[in-house]
Amino acid sequence: MNLQEVAALVRPNIARLCPYSTARDEYKGPLGVFLDANESPYPTGFNRYPDPHQKALKARLSEIKGVPAENIFIGNGSDEAIDMVFRVFCEPGRDNVVAIEPSYGMYGVCADINDVAVRSVALGADFSLPAEAVLAACDAHTKAIFLCSPNNPSGNAFPREQLMDIVRRARTMVVVDEAYIDFCQERSLRFEVETCPNLIVYQTLSKAWGMAGLRLGLAFAHPSVIARMSQVKYPYNISALTQQTVLEALSHPIDAQVAEIVSERARVAREMASLPCVKHIYPSQANFLLVKVSDADALYGHLIADGVIVRNRNKVKGCAGCLRITIGLKAENDRMLQSLRTFREAGVLPDIV
Repeated sequence: MNLQEVAALVRPNIARLCPYSTARDEYKGPLGVFLDANESPYPTGFNRYPDPHQKALKARLSEIKGVPAENIFIGNGSDEAIDMVFRVFCEPGRDNVVAIEPSYGMYGVCADINDVAVRSVALGADFSLPAEAVLAACDAHTKAIFLCSPNNPSGNAFPREQLMDIVRRARTMVVVDEAYIDFCQERSLRFEVETCPNLIVYQTLSKAWGMAGLRLGLAFAHPSVIARMSQVKYPYNISALTQQTVLEALSHPIDAQVAEIVSERARVAREMASLPCVKHIYPSQANFLLVKVSDADALYGHLIADGVIVRNRNKVKGCAGCLRITIGLKAENDRMLQSLRTFREAGVLPDIV
């Protein structure tokens, strides 16, 4: 799609929107006397409003991610970036989006909040992506396609060229959620947004970067799309403390931690494969494993009672009998594995050791 076609997808009221602006957007000089925002003049360290454009943080992220700052949107968690697609492009009660299932549940929640229909397309039995079915599910009122890769909860990454084929052929926005890309062998699609204006790529600092408590999500897109999202975004919802803390945290490399999680993922999968309660372990390029077990509800209850908290995905379409288990520290993984070893199905006598 070209820029004109993407612009035509924007809701008319958003296209006409006059965004909130401040006097500091107009002032380009050095440090001045700020009497514009009715703030307290007493220096508490947080008496001034935070930078609504997160300029310093975007500049640092630009260095790390290898894309220009104007291609970056920073949200209050990835959920804000997800919601922004609905608010910018989808007319409530009229438009729809296409999403794969099983996948991340917030796509559907945001759709419901915004009164936008979701057209679900089931993944293959091996969680493969049915590209033709995804494209066939679109109609004249489809404004976005949501694809998560590596996918949550299945853990598999879709082939990069398959995703790009959907981007090139779709007449809608295509959102590729790369929350788990740091654990994955596939190259990020964020480098394609400049030449594919209908592509939006999500990433997060909550997983590999260990900043879940700071709530910072990222979107990469063409500058014209980023500008629309920024116009709709609430201006001061990334606090000064969050911006400052994230900037400091970004100075600490994560390569060793990511490598350890990937190594532990392989070890945990190997050790679980020999357990009687484990029926199948799905290949994963994320920081978790989707595991089919003999009795998901009973095993989940056993783990909870033993103080090991995992995610029961038994009632999720396509994930019957499955638990999703995050890869933790080695000691945490060992504790989980030991708890699995002590599980005995109802009616089965424990082994005498």
